[in-house]
Amino acid sequence: MCMRLLLAEDELSLSRALVKILEKNGYSVDAVVNGQEALDFVKTGLYDGVILDIMMPVMDGITVLKNIRKTGNGIPVLMLTAKSEVEDKVNGLDLGANDYLTKPFSTKEFPELPENDGGSG
Repeated sequence: MCMRLLLAEDELSLSRALVKILEKNGYSVDAVVNGQEALDFVKTGLYDGVILDIMMPVMDGITVLKNIRKTGNGIPVLMLTAKSEVEDKVNGLDLGANDYLTKPFSTKEFPELPENDGGSG
């Protein structure tokens, strides 16, 4: 069975491109455009991993990440953002992100998402 991913990215052209890339690589992907939708979708428990943009409408990706981790959900999270400052990366990783990718990026840079251990992480 293929991994099911949730992509939260408000830039529609990038979102469509990422969905195509991920599906081509064997992932099943659902895409949302704001942080509140992302949090609601994650709460369904249907996903094996999440790709979160940081700067999104309604709720930013950092707040989504905090809420995911606060519930003890250990789902793998990749932060995807235009923010390239080291402090931003450290903050995301300290809050429980598994990896951090700065836009723009090459598809070769796109990391493999780790398996979901189901526990708190």
